[in-house]
Amino acid sequence: MEGKGEMENRIGVVDRLRGLCLFGILMANMLIFQYGIYGKDQLSVYSVSSMDQVVHGVLKVFVETSFMPIFAFLFGYGLIKMTESLDRKGLPRKRFLVRRFIGLIIIGIFHGTLLWEGDILLSYGMTGFVLLLFMGRRSKTLKIWALLLFVIIGGLGLGGTSLVTSEEEQLVMDEYVKQTEIIYGSGTFGEIMDHRLNEDPLMMTGGELVVLLILSPILTLPMFLFGMVAAKERWFYEVRTRTTKWRRKAVLFVGLGIALKAMNEIWPDFIGSGVGYALGGPVLAFGYIFGFTLWLSSRHSIFTKGLERVGRLSLSNYILQTIICVSVFYGFGFGWFGELGMLTGVALSVLIFSAQWFISLLYLSKFQTGPLEKPLRMWTYFSWKGKAKPNVGKREDRTFTA
Repeated sequence: MEGKGEMENRIGVVDRLRGLCLFGILMANMLIFQYGIYGKDQLSVYSVSSMDQVVHGVLKVFVETSFMPIFAFLFGYGLIKMTESLDRKGLPRKRFLVRRFIGLIIIGIFHGTLLWEGDILLSYGMTGFVLLLFMGRRSKTLKIWALLLFVIIGGLGLGGTSLVTSEEEQLVMDEYVKQTEIIYGSGTFGEIMDHRLNEDPLMMTGGELVVLLILSPILTLPMFLFGMVAAKERWFYEVRTRTTKWRRKAVLFVGLGIALKAMNEIWPDFIGSGVGYALGGPVLAFGYIFGFTLWLSSRHSIFTKGLERVGRLSLSNYILQTIICVSVFYGFGFGWFGELGMLTGVALSVLIFSAQWFISLLYLSKFQTGPLEKPLRMWTYFSWKGKAKPNVGKREDRTFTA
């Protein structure tokens, strides 16, 4: 059994990975902040340079859809660690998990409605309720479900990655992107909010929206499940003893993931390119998980300490990224929507994350919990201190226990 030092190292590695993941998420989201959730793939509407097009391609292959899965993986991992903690304290799992999911849904609704359409918290909260069905399952069962879902997701990719399939739909999309550029860049808060909530270039019906809402958790579920497997099988314990094995996995998954995602950039009309892009994102994510964990577990410096603290404040830092970026790009701020270019966007991502690294380092030297993490914990545990109190003597709720 691992000692205290190994336990602390394990927690540190996971938080460092989460912190580094937030940087990748920021770079991917910067495309949406700059050009909109649809505009980021309709660059012909914008005046972008050839260099920006190259940077866009690099981000699509190496960053987009490959860091958000890591975040989902770590969410699943944290879910198991939370239930283990509740079990040790003799507390019922269901009650606290449901409160946490509801809290994420509420934050996600406010975040997605008032600030930015790229919110993930609502989806994570919804997915949490689906994960309750898997809480008492064995690792083998979780792996089978995850792999089956990956097959389904790959099958959905046979339709390609383009949201428009006809010349008429393309004209509608182009008009929407042009309108978005004007409104987001110079509009008021109310005008931007109205456009985001009421305009839809895909013209989906109410039924289609319901189907999309139901499918959303399913599409991200495999990485959540593998995160739960990682916690159950103690992947992040004694990482250094698995160096050779993890290095081989990192090389394999990174190489395969890049190859799959690059298909869509090099041969966009190939029937298998959509499948490659759908599966390439999580495959590359696994490569990053193995590779970055090896790297971060072998280094103990002020840099990794800062990453660890960014990870511990992941919710606050995620929302802060939104606040900063909408202030930079939207009309009620600097109004630079669609103007800075891809390369400048990458530089801005580095600048913002560097500031978050420094702020997180200072903040956690004075406080124990983040400004948004604390109220979420207070709500989850119904405690002013945001901590679960041991409930020794009362029968444990085994509703979701294997």
